[in-house]
Amino acid sequence: QVQLIESGGGLVQIGDSLRLSCTMPKLVFVFNFYTMGWFRQAPGTEREFVASITSNGTITYNDDFVKGRFTISRDNSRQSVYLQMNLLKPEDTAVYYCAANPKMYSTSKDRSDFTHWGQGTQVTVSS
Repeated sequence: QVQLIESGGGLVQIGDSLRLSCTMPKLVFVFNFYTMGWFRQAPGTEREFVASITSNGTITYNDDFVKGRFTISRDNSRQSVYLQMNLLKPEDTAVYYCAANPKMYSTSKDRSDFTHWGQGTQVTVSS
């Protein structure tokens, strides 16, 4: 069952950019009541936190690898959250998942706090 809908993944070269989008179905969920986040999972690794943004715009990044390259944003009027990824590296290759946390002011990085998930969009960065 698809709860959130991601798009924007693809095959790019090192240094390229991608913009991922995620939409919460209108009228089914109240987007403004959720913190929205992005996670990623590469083959053979655990799913890891990338970034999140609360309902009122507080942003949290995984500083282990983002280091200014990624920007998360949301448009409440369109019930969408975005992840702008620049200067992509091969190690960014992963399935990227959008997720929603019903605690709308939460800055948690724990995936167990996110109750709604998309099916993921593949990002592949070639070297």
